[in-house]
Amino acid sequence: MPQVNVTIAGRHYRMACEDGQEDHLVKLSQLLDQRIAQLRGSFGEIGDTRLTVMAAITIADELSEADRRIRRLEEELTALQDARVLAAERTQSTQAAISAALNSAAERIESVTRKLNQSVGHGGILPMG
Repeated sequence: MPQVNVTIAGRHYRMACEDGQEDHLVKLSQLLDQRIAQLRGSFGEIGDTRLTVMAAITIADELSEADRRIRRLEEELTALQDARVLAAERTQSTQAAISAALNSAAERIESVTRKLNQSVGHGGILPMG
């Protein structure tokens, strides 16, 4: 298991991580270190432990908000997928109705054509109505 040296709030830590996660762990530690530095700039020297806890709570709050947004987006995605399925079903139903109407019209046209052909073949004229 690889180990990485990181610096957070001026303190050095040796941390283990999974293979391939070294850069990610360094970036996360830099994020925490930057957050602590920002809080130190805002509140002054109020103690390393307190600054670290405040930074952790701030990051946890951002994570919580991101989770809420993800859940909301997943709900919207589900609603859109449901709407797409309904639209596809309506489209299929509409296409079936149009196809049935066209088939019916074609059958009526063929029937009229047969009657006209029979009438012309017998020398007669079909009565209208």
